[in-house]
Amino acid sequence: MSLRAFHIVFVTVCTLLFGFLAVWGLWASADRSPLTVGFGVVGLVGLIGMPIYGVCFYRKAKKLVL
Repeated sequence: MSLRAFHIVFVTVCTLLFGFLAVWGLWASADRSPLTVGFGVVGLVGLIGMPIYGVCFYRKAKKLVL
């Protein structure tokens, strides 16, 4: 597996984990402490940011000649 392919898989896995963190922190947790809500917000930000980063990386990686 090339480094480029590994990076794309890693971004995909991170996006899924951020989604799990957002769901757990904002909706599924029985505890409503500020820390839990903070984890949910971080998960939501990551859930939005990682696909944007992945698209930017993919566009840049297409231009690379190896």
